[in-house]
Amino acid sequence: MIQGMDQLPPPLEGITVVAVEQAVAAPFATRQLADLGARVIKVERVDGGDFARGYDTAAGGLASHFVWCNRGKESIALDLKDPRGLALVRRLVTRADVFVQNLAQGSAARLGLDAATLCAEHPRLIAVDISGYGSGGPYAHKRAYDMLVQCEAGLVSVTGTPEQPVKAGIPAADVAAAMYAFSGVLAALVRRGATGRGGPVEVSMLEALAEWMGHPLHHALHGGTAPARTGLAHAVIAPYDAFPTADGVLVLLSVQNDREWRRLAEQVLGRPELGTDPAFATNAARVENRERTDELAGKALGALDADEAMARLEGAGIACARLRDVHELAGHPQLAARERWREVGTPVGPLRALLPPITLPGGTGPSMGDVPALGQHTGPLLRAVGMTDSEIAELRRDGVVA
Repeated sequence: MIQGMDQLPPPLEGITVVAVEQAVAAPFATRQLADLGARVIKVERVDGGDFARGYDTAAGGLASHFVWCNRGKESIALDLKDPRGLALVRRLVTRADVFVQNLAQGSAARLGLDAATLCAEHPRLIAVDISGYGSGGPYAHKRAYDMLVQCEAGLVSVTGTPEQPVKAGIPAADVAAAMYAFSGVLAALVRRGATGRGGPVEVSMLEALAEWMGHPLHHALHGGTAPARTGLAHAVIAPYDAFPTADGVLVLLSVQNDREWRRLAEQVLGRPELGTDPAFATNAARVENRERTDELAGKALGALDADEAMARLEGAGIACARLRDVHELAGHPQLAARERWREVGTPVGPLRALLPPITLPGGTGPSMGDVPALGQHTGPLLRAVGMTDSEIAELRRDGVVA
């Protein structure tokens, strides 16, 4: 009998992940696994834990980065510099399907927790090394924080205004590496299902973000020049920018082809003759005459309030959007209509959180478990690997666990 779609278990149910992780890249990757039903055991330092716990206190007294990246995990606090603490991690790994680490380059290898070492010891294990620049090359041991990698990967060079480059407002390098680590684990699990063998997975922040730089990179490689920084405008499309409306809202519009331009000219600008005017009739002409093109669009939208501007643009079949701030995102009508908000438990009480964007109908839904306190699960996890209460008490007394 085929199992009914309404009875499907979480896709990663039964998978155990051990993660020696900190900051964003590895924690965000393993949170995706936890949301899909994996058991994620987060190994933290005894002296404060994952340093992302201390970034801020914006989430009801907790760090916003930590709340975002660490729901649904079990926290065990260990001193990896003590041989007893390191031995405990190794005991956890013997029961794991996946191991993930993003320690400073070289640290995992010194501890014997690098992917190559662990996979040699445990052939079914999938072990992931996440680093800033990869395991070799002249940058291998260079410090790699998100903003630094954004600079090295060229993202900052194409983001901002003509006068001022700026970094992305989110940790783009961390998120890129996290998502490739996540997809790498899923691919390795599929391969293990066919072959019975796991293996190492390597992801670097630089290489992940370099892949995301594909458009400007190919533009420069094959066209000779990098796309110019254009703020909210598009380097090779016009009109494509944000324009203020009469009530002060910024509305962004994007004309993708010449048919859309003709509709914009007729139904929004009120100037149908511009649809065939050689100065504007093609995208190449509009880009060459960007200042005049934008002036026409800005004048038309500036005479309308935001709701009317959006209605006119949508009526003409022109892609458009409001420029929202983060508070407006939290109240976005589309997220509300699709019921994308849930509450997750934390040490300071329930906090709102978005459902993960992967929707798998017919299952039990994403796990979205609680955000753990530091060392919240140390005792139960150590008992599960065979330690007695007296042995655990001794380790606590010696500062090996917390």
